[in-house]
Amino acid sequence: MQLMVLISMPFTLPFTGIFNRPTVKAVICACTALLSSLAAAQQVSSADVDRGAYLARAGDCIACHTAGPESPPFAGGLPLNSPFGIIYSTNITPDPVNGIGKYTLDDFSRAVRNGIARDDRRLYPAMPYPSFTAITDDDIRALYAYFMNEVAPVNHKPPETKLPFPFNIRLSLIFWDFAFVKHERYKPHDDRDAQWNRGAYLVQSLGHCSACHTPRGLGFQERAYTEASPVYLSGAVVDNWYAANLRGDAAAGLGRWSEADIAAFLETGHAKQIAAFGGMTDVIENSTQYLHKDDLNAIAHYLKTFPASDEKSSYNPGAPTVPTELAAIVTGEVERPGAGIYQSFCAKCHQITGIGKPDKFPKLAGNSIVLSENATSLIRLVLEGGKTAQTKRGAKPQKMPAFAKKFTDQEIAEVLSFIRNSWGNEAYPVTTRQVSSLRHALQEKP
Repeated sequence: MQLMVLISMPFTLPFTGIFNRPTVKAVICACTALLSSLAAAQQVSSADVDRGAYLARAGDCIACHTAGPESPPFAGGLPLNSPFGIIYSTNITPDPVNGIGKYTLDDFSRAVRNGIARDDRRLYPAMPYPSFTAITDDDIRALYAYFMNEVAPVNHKPPETKLPFPFNIRLSLIFWDFAFVKHERYKPHDDRDAQWNRGAYLVQSLGHCSACHTPRGLGFQERAYTEASPVYLSGAVVDNWYAANLRGDAAAGLGRWSEADIAAFLETGHAKQIAAFGGMTDVIENSTQYLHKDDLNAIAHYLKTFPASDEKSSYNPGAPTVPTELAAIVTGEVERPGAGIYQSFCAKCHQITGIGKPDKFPKLAGNSIVLSENATSLIRLVLEGGKTAQTKRGAKPQKMPAFAKKFTDQEIAEVLSFIRNSWGNEAYPVTTRQVSSLRHALQEKP
């Protein structure tokens, strides 16, 4: 109201040279400056909202905070499996009752980067704030602008998380946080180029890649958060999937991948005749396919600087025994355990030579997941089946059938051991006990 009076005042005064008076000139200038600053603030806010939307994609916030395909985005309620029980994701829409509508920027920053809600309640680290603590102040402001101005408020109260004693005592998380989380913003490395630093920032903070791909310690903490540790992104089992080794190992890691291969995989779900599966399809569908080319290339550039670890498997397609073994498989002269099942049920898609079909069925010869020291994902794929990612620029999604009812534990162990040791592949065989254990774990999964 005062602003309206100030603006209209010059037009209500007599036209007797009043506009030349210094006081009125000052008022007009002040009002003009105020209107200009308001317009500029509106433009900055719009830019922040757009950037925040992109950053929310990079952080894949929608994956955990949306209960299902038919549920409202960001309204929470997704059950997240943890070693201690089910943790339900929270409502992060700007609803003032059940969401974050009353959060200030400081409240929002504290929750995202420190794991502490507005009511001082400690968040379980299923919310990857140990990674998000590295997010810059500018990016936090942009995320806040997006969630408060662009996301629709949803008055939905997710189920309450009720973990058994003593994990239901959230105050104990103070000690967990003190022991395992370094509350530091990402600091660029002066000895690295801008592309490396951008990739490192995305992987370590918003991408929170270590939450799945880094092994956990005795306190179920990530054993590393940066490339300074040799276990960082070396692969880990999460929710009965094996998140791949992203280091420079030639057989089971990214050693034989180029930067272009990695960027293409993140964008389309396919590269080097290898396809995404399991939880990684969700990451690609919801997040990485939307990243700018520069950011995809930066992530790939960063990952390709990781040295190899001490891997136990190998891939040697030029070994002298390979042609003989392949001939035996084709002619059936030598019946290796699992070969018959492979010929009858797998070769139609993956080929008798294990080379698969480009952009359709993954190759098994030299496949880094096939050669992983941990065969959990392979076993689960055979038991449950799976599908490839659906992306804007990728190939048409393909499905793999489930074989849990068709094959015994021993038969699954034999065919996977055959795959892991054919066409130049050399990896530990799969045991019947491993298959049986995972089968029971999946049956008991809520």
